Amino acid sequence: MAVWLVLYLTKGRFLQGAFEHLATSLLQRKVSVESGFELYFNPFDIRFAANGVHVANPTWASKPDLFSATHADADIAPLSLFFGRRHLRTLNMTNGAIDAEWDAAHVANTWTFGSNAHGKPFELPIIDQASLSASTVRFKDPSLRFLADLTLSSIASRNARIGDAVRLDGHGQIRDTPFTLTGALQSPDATVARGRNQLTLEMHAAENVIDVAGNLPSLADIENVPLAVRARGKDVDDLLGIIGVVVPETRAYALKATLIKSGTDYSFSAMTGHFGESDIAGKFTVRDQQPRVRLDAVLTSRSLDIIDAAPFIGYSPDTVAEKGAVAAAAETGAAPAHLIPNAPIPVEKMQSFDATLRYRIGAVRSKHLPITNVDLNLSLDHGLLKLDPFSFAMSKGKVIATMAFNARSHPVRATYDIRLTPTPMGSLLSGFGVAESGTTGTVHGRMQLHGVGDTLHDSLKSANGRVAVIIPAGTLSQRNVQLSELDIGVFAQRLFQHKLKEPVAINCGLVAFTVRNGTAIADPILIDTEKNVIAGTGSFNFGTEAIDLSVKADGKKFSLFSAQSPVRLSGRFSSPSINPLSPALIGRAGAAIALGVVATPVASMLAFVDLGGGKAAACGPVLAGATANAQRTIKGKARNDVRSGQATVPGSRKKLFGLF
Repeated sequence: MAVWLVLYLTKGRFLQGAFEHLATSLLQRKVSVESGFELYFNPFDIRFAANGVHVANPTWASKPDLFSATHADADIAPLSLFFGRRHLRTLNMTNGAIDAEWDAAHVANTWTFGSNAHGKPFELPIIDQASLSASTVRFKDPSLRFLADLTLSSIASRNARIGDAVRLDGHGQIRDTPFTLTGALQSPDATVARGRNQLTLEMHAAENVIDVAGNLPSLADIENVPLAVRARGKDVDDLLGIIGVVVPETRAYALKATLIKSGTDYSFSAMTGHFGESDIAGKFTVRDQQPRVRLDAVLTSRSLDIIDAAPFIGYSPDTVAEKGAVAAAAETGAAPAHLIPNAPIPVEKMQSFDATLRYRIGAVRSKHLPITNVDLNLSLDHGLLKLDPFSFAMSKGKVIATMAFNARSHPVRATYDIRLTPTPMGSLLSGFGVAESGTTGTVHGRMQLHGVGDTLHDSLKSANGRVAVIIPAGTLSQRNVQLSELDIGVFAQRLFQHKLKEPVAINCGLVAFTVRNGTAIADPILIDTEKNVIAGTGSFNFGTEAIDLSVKADGKKFSLFSAQSPVRLSGRFSSPSINPLSPALIGRAGAAIALGVVATPVASMLAFVDLGGGKAAACGPVLAGATANAQRTIKGKARNDVRSGQATVPGSRKKLFGLF
């Protein structure tokens, strides 16, 4: 009783030195009080008051004090110091500041005391009555490269009730991205009474708005707690770029998901939303472990707009939608009128994180090609990006691709292996407005290229490999064949008799190119039909995007009014043109005029007579996808109408890739 009376009368002011020494010893941190120290029983609770209170941080922390306040006083339930959760009857604090930090290894933190103590979750004490003004909280986690400086609104509570929400606002930085933050503790009365902590936050970062809401077991504890997260912005790449993850650019997006943080894992489940005109759903996990971030995702879209797919090859979707693909390519640095984008492959970012993605798309909305059942499997491992496999259904056929971009070295090494399984030619052409009726032929093919370059354009510009499309036996609409033949007499006759859709038999066909240093040279173009042999020469170039091809049809039998002249395909990828009035045909027209002048009108017709002589193709080398040097007539003789000079591979009779 005497001790109690002495303490009560003196307010325990003489204990300041002993308190500082004992507290420093117990906490293994320097504890100091500037003035106004009081410590006594009042009458049964422990009364503490002081001005200029400081509790030091461990030496590794970036700030000197874990806690400081201009003034603090509290009535403390004595037994709570020894049993259960700390319980403050009252708390009054002015200019309180808390610095909460994790160490670089995310093992120790500033609020867990002891030199070898492992960091524990922060636990807010029970507070019955409080008055806090001008309070600040600083939180730093180097392993997550996260820093936040927050200011709390003034709090005044009585009888364990605060009433209004406790507001907070502040700023900070995630990795290299600054952010601003506003929020509130929406249920402070429940918080001080050991209830739920209903927290809402709104963050603005890199032109994204992120909303977080949830009920926390303690004010600073979000471990394994489901949080409702909503995000919206102009580009998902900006959002994930905050944590160092690179994805293709998107149009405006809005997403919602449930977030659960467990250690350095951030798991987002039940995600739904949209980007551009496409829907998206699924789940993904971000593992933020230094020095690398890992992203694992499983996503689905019921419907993907073709414009929203443009970023996968480097286009800006907004530019494609507003101005077209040529303008989008120009934005990437491509030459005027080019289609292939010249956007840099993000080598450094690809080397900074790893990822896996499985993406399923029900249908792709496009004008020409009906693409469905897209199955994309992606992996990124220390700079090696693979799409293996990437497949989709198209026009009753299937495309199966394997691609790789190796950014482990400079420049990036790219490989492309794209296969088209047997696909009905009629359904393929119908997407471009060609009548499907009367066309029963199929096509299948393969493109296999490898190149080097830090952009898609550069990798194709340097590419080497082979491209081949094979047409087995079938039938083709008469309109398509006659236009390529320029058999004017037959075409006109069919036109006036409305028989243009009568099918023409195809025996076999091959449209193939050998690619060297970005130049694809016809090797060969050869289509054998019932009445004609169509052969082509020329090339196109991935670097300049120039096209210079000519296709000529030779009749197997006599035909009147046959032009016997090549059709030229020229221009660029973005603006190809077909010119049937080749110099040879113009020369024939001139000869016809001359003959008509010096002889008779009948003689002028002789310039357009096709005496036949087209040599039927041996279909074996055609269907094998062999090079021009391996092609033969039906009688086994070497063909001289499909040679393209340096593109041929002498002595090559080997099946293309061993598949055809």
